[in-house]
Amino acid sequence: MHPPIEPYDHGHLDTGDGHLVYWEVCGNPEGKPALVVHGGPGSGCTPRQRRAFDPGRYRIILFDQRNCGRSLPHASDPATDLTTNTTHHLVADMERLREHLGVDRWLLYGGSWGSTLILAYAEAHPERVSEIVLAGVTMTRRSEIDWLYRGVARFLPEQWQRFRSGVPEDERDGDLLAAYARLMSDPDPDVRARAAHAWTAWEDAVIAHEVNGAPNAYSDRPSPALQAFVRICAHYFSNAAWLEEGVLLRDAHRLAGIPGVLVHGRLDLGAPLETAWQLAGAWPDARLVVVDDSGHTGSDAMRREIRAALDRFGAPPPG
Repeated sequence: MHPPIEPYDHGHLDTGDGHLVYWEVCGNPEGKPALVVHGGPGSGCTPRQRRAFDPGRYRIILFDQRNCGRSLPHASDPATDLTTNTTHHLVADMERLREHLGVDRWLLYGGSWGSTLILAYAEAHPERVSEIVLAGVTMTRRSEIDWLYRGVARFLPEQWQRFRSGVPEDERDGDLLAAYARLMSDPDPDVRARAAHAWTAWEDAVIAHEVNGAPNAYSDRPSPALQAFVRICAHYFSNAAWLEEGVLLRDAHRLAGIPGVLVHGRLDLGAPLETAWQLAGAWPDARLVVVDDSGHTGSDAMRREIRAALDRFGAPPPG
């Protein structure tokens, strides 16, 4: 990765509905604009994500999506209303941020949930997107959600049973994600803490069993960030991200003319390669790069492919 770098500008953007979305800019003020779209949903952006870009060539923009990271109000507070936190609200926030920062067109980079949000934005505003680089491609279809929170259980039955046991007994044969969403909005902090632990234990199990996987990949974060992450994930996935089933694949033709690179691990257990392969087939200007030694958490080879794509799309170096 490129060396660590600090923002030269940051702030909170009022995006309506009582939301203040945190943003920051680093790199070259005259460089090619690029927006980092973090995963989760609800993970928040991190200093490490700045380092994917050559700071001499890029004007690097990061933001925390609604109710997570440094955005306000925070989802760790059960009193925070999430009804105005949907995919469509986030797409509108991205467009407001573009206008606020005076960007005409920008490269979009992100992975996992971030790839879903990038596709939703780019299909709504293709004229504002110069290039796209996605890693660990998802489109958050119901079939993908069902695979991650039920289908993978065939490989991890013991861990999934514990995940299922994290909700009340009378809800275990129903919509587990909706049950978790209710638990994460409970006023009792102990109820929320137990639910967050059970959810991230399942996420950790899926990641840990991948090639290059590591334990505690999701649960190793401070309590407020952990609870916001689980609450927002359950909120989104129990509502299929408010996306018509298959709409992002159906409308991929709207991406015509936008160069794209899709970097995906062949051994991705939580988000199988099929999704990236289908998208590459429907997006005329996308190139699929399959990394044989990687799962969802990536590998050195995956990071090299991402950096190569971003370096190739970057503005010419100064001089």
